[in-house]
Amino acid sequence: MNFTHLPEEQEMRMVFTKTMIDLAEQDERVVYLDADIINSIKMNEFQKRFPERTIDCGIQEANMVGVAAGISETGMIPFVHSFAPFVTRRVLDQLYLSVAYSGLNVRIIGSDPGVTAAQNGGTHIPFEDLGIMRGLQHTIVLEPTDSVMLEDLLKQSKDIYGLTYIRLSRKKAISVYPKGTHFTIGKANLLKEGNDIAIIANGVCVDDALQAAEKLEEMGIHASVCDMFTLKPIDDEMIVSLAKKTGKILTVENHLVNNGLGSAVCEVLCEQYPCKVKRLGAQDRFGEVGTMPYLKKVIGISVEDIVNNAVTMVKGE
Repeated sequence: MNFTHLPEEQEMRMVFTKTMIDLAEQDERVVYLDADIINSIKMNEFQKRFPERTIDCGIQEANMVGVAAGISETGMIPFVHSFAPFVTRRVLDQLYLSVAYSGLNVRIIGSDPGVTAAQNGGTHIPFEDLGIMRGLQHTIVLEPTDSVMLEDLLKQSKDIYGLTYIRLSRKKAISVYPKGTHFTIGKANLLKEGNDIAIIANGVCVDDALQAAEKLEEMGIHASVCDMFTLKPIDDEMIVSLAKKTGKILTVENHLVNNGLGSAVCEVLCEQYPCKVKRLGAQDRFGEVGTMPYLKKVIGISVEDIVNNAVTMVKGE
């Protein structure tokens, strides 16, 4: 597969809206709930087309989750959106009691997670949302890499009963997958093969991992690159196979190194196939205001950081 490292033509929020409209046209049970930022996610057209299936709950996210749970009880399929910190941190008890514990059927869409919140600053940069959501019982936790994946996973999520969390940026993603690609929830994608080290990434870090692998290739280091877009249920088989193949795993995530991708990978390996692991991500810190490239550098997940850490691991320093 050839990778261009170029932005997609459409923003992810536009693909989100189009896919949601398609789902609502196909299934009259689809309902959309928002917390006063319908315009920010560009769901205005959905609201015009399906006013009776659009609920703007205002800036009261905990209540919104409760409303979604009630709607689920009637047999409808609610999709709930707000910025990622507000549909995870702020509503944890409602997610636990009203949805997960009650065995109801709700999809939570958390937009602009981690460094993708950029200029919105530390209060709006959730580095802990994946840990919160994978810590809830019986959840599915997804992070689409680009719009092609987002469209496919959204469509699949409609027919999976339970609590699903989908984490995404509103802006243009870097194109990784050809249009029409189908993805299997719970199965990672191996994008590049190499025997020296395996780089496991998700979300906005996937293209950075691919760029890093190309730079490593020029240095004579052959890296596998794996897109672990499903955090829960995680692909144990892929993780173990990469560990056996390379003996060295480097995880890269737009999240705290605790409770996210790096932790999940380590949990698998410590039980099934211990090997050397290095986790790149936010190190027990809060976010700050800045551009996405600046923030990636600040928390240590830039292409340069990936290359430098991979070289150190391979050389055994």
